[in-house]
Parts: sequence; structure tokens; C-alpha cells
Amino acid sequence: MTEQGPEENAAAQPGAMGLEELQALPATVNVVTAARALGIGPSKAYALIRSGEFPVKTLPLGNTVRVPTAALWKALGVEALTAARG
Repeated sequence: MTEQGPEENAAAQPGAMGLEELQALPATVNVVTAARALGIGPSKAYALIRSGEFPVKTLPLGNTVRVPTAALWKALGVEALTAARG
């Protein structure tokens, strides 16, 4: 089985983000947006955060959790794709 990059993953999963949308994200995003970028549902994302298995560093801010976009890009290989495209 081969790993899919963000573009292939977005094409395979309805509602997932494409490269252009990922690159347009603000500095931090909420868990629902991060989950969509990763191609998982919000409930699964929150469960992974609670268990410490979410694949991206999170920033707990009181009752809110934010996800740094740079870390999300790194987990999805967006930086590598952008560099490869020039």
C-alpha cells in the first residue's frame, strides 16, 4: 500500500482539503478544520487528542484546542509538495 499525499487524499475523500486550500489556512485552525485536512471526522480527531495520538501538536487554550497550521502541513507533507512544485 502506498502513502497518499494531500492532493490524492483529498480526491479520494469527499470534503477533504486540496493543496491550495491547505496553503490558504491561517496560522492556527480549530480541531474540526484540522480533522477535515487530515481526512478524518471531528469525533475521531477529538478522541485522538484525548488519547495523545493525534498526529499533530495541539495548543490547548482553556476549553479550546487549536492546531498550528505549520505542524499540520508538515504531517501532510505540504512543505515537500510545495518545494517540489517550485
